[in-house]
Amino acid sequence: MDREARLRRALLTRGPAWPAPLEWRGSLSSTNDVLKAKARLGTPEWAGVLADTQTGGRGREGRAWASPPGGLYLSVLLRPRFEQVGLVPLAAGVVVAEVAGEYGVEARVKWPNDVLVRGRKLAGVLTESSSSSRGVDWVVVGVGVNVAVDQASLGPLAETATSLHLEADRPPAVEDVAAGVLARLSVWYDALEGRPSQVVDAWRARAVPWWGQPAQVRTTQGVLRGTLRDVDETGALLVDREEGGVQRVLSGEVTQLRPTGPDSRDT
Repeated sequence: MDREARLRRALLTRGPAWPAPLEWRGSLSSTNDVLKAKARLGTPEWAGVLADTQTGGRGREGRAWASPPGGLYLSVLLRPRFEQVGLVPLAAGVVVAEVAGEYGVEARVKWPNDVLVRGRKLAGVLTESSSSSRGVDWVVVGVGVNVAVDQASLGPLAETATSLHLEADRPPAVEDVAAGVLARLSVWYDALEGRPSQVVDAWRARAVPWWGQPAQVRTTQGVLRGTLRDVDETGALLVDREEGGVQRVLSGEVTQLRPTGPDSRDT
């Protein structure tokens, strides 16, 4: 049985048959890029693209995402009918943390798109979208999870990364993790449409405990220093600036300035 068939079988153990095409390839440059091209051609919502490896995987701001064998590299297409599209990355982080929890792994989410275990990176989320005069036409949610990745294959990133096979009580198969991510994403997607505050609350409950701590936020406008306050109901980060006032940050990279524990390392 091929991986796509195993994925569909795993999905059936979690609910109804998946409602859209799922394509699993051996190697791609980027699952997000392939699915974005499909989205422009009218591919239906919940279509997914997966790959065993990626040669051009990337994270936020175009950073390279190592994609060796043993990882989950998944992109899924959404066509939102709600306004709070900025909460999609937070919902996806909650999804991955929940799936990790199914295997006995306590994962934390770091704004805006990382999932950490003991301060080490387990997964990342990359959302890309297209808008028109009608609003947001589609969102592609890319999820990369280190499932059974050989640490040596990560190169310098191995020092700050971990995997489910290193952390889990019951090391899972990639197909089972993929099924969990897809199934839980469908649940939280419904919440985004009707009860977005539940998504924010769930994210806060799993966030790294950096609130009230000094941090640095690198944005496209420059570097902001201050104290992390919270996220608001749209998913934006709220920072009490060193020079006074509260700044709302929609996108950036956060680094804690004074670590206070194993879950609070600079990442």
